[in-house]
Amino acid sequence: MSEETAGGFDEKNEPADVSDGAAPDAAEEDRSEQERSAPGGDAQQAGLTAELDQVRTALGERTADLQRLQAEYQNYRRRVERDRVAVKELAVANLLSEVLPVLDDIGRAREHEELTGGFKSVADSLESITAKMGLEQFGEEGEPFDPTIHEALMHSYAPDVTETTCVAILQPGYRFGERTIRPARVAVAEPQPGAAPASGKEQAASGSAPAEEEKAAAADEENGGPDKG
Repeated sequence: MSEETAGGFDEKNEPADVSDGAAPDAAEEDRSEQERSAPGGDAQQAGLTAELDQVRTALGERTADLQRLQAEYQNYRRRVERDRVAVKELAVANLLSEVLPVLDDIGRAREHEELTGGFKSVADSLESITAKMGLEQFGEEGEPFDPTIHEALMHSYAPDVTETTCVAILQPGYRFGERTIRPARVAVAEPQPGAAPASGKEQAASGSAPAEEEKAAAADEENGGPDKG
């Protein structure tokens, strides 16, 4: 009795399994055919293409914005670095300008041979430190006068100069990099007024004198030589 019951159970279940497995496959095929035959497929494809073009356009705009922002940032960094260097140079220049009177005293002491002992050691150290910081002294006798770096405190005329010349350095000048901290204070000499025309007349006179002497010598030879006393 159990075998018949089991056998009947199996026979009843087998058709159910087959029908359950076949029904989904048929439904999926029907849906696929309906989707393929749907008239809105081309419109959907066109809509996707348009959306893709919009995304690409937006991406290009965002990329351009990022590149412009990066360029502005690089310019900002350069301006900040330039301003930082300028502020640093100005601070150092202001500090060195406060030390110039001490350097002037050291220079005068050296000229009078009073720079000896511990004072000389301190002076040499100070000059070495300011030189390492970039301080440079300028101004020499005999160089042409330049109003951008020289300050004329005395003026005179001299026959041996052809242009306005620094004939004495009253106080040396100092520069830091391209910045002039203090101009050199000098005494200048200019060529004497009318020196050039006078020299031209002298040259003309000196040029005519040999001609007169030659004429006189030629006349003496024609007359038989110079008269004897």
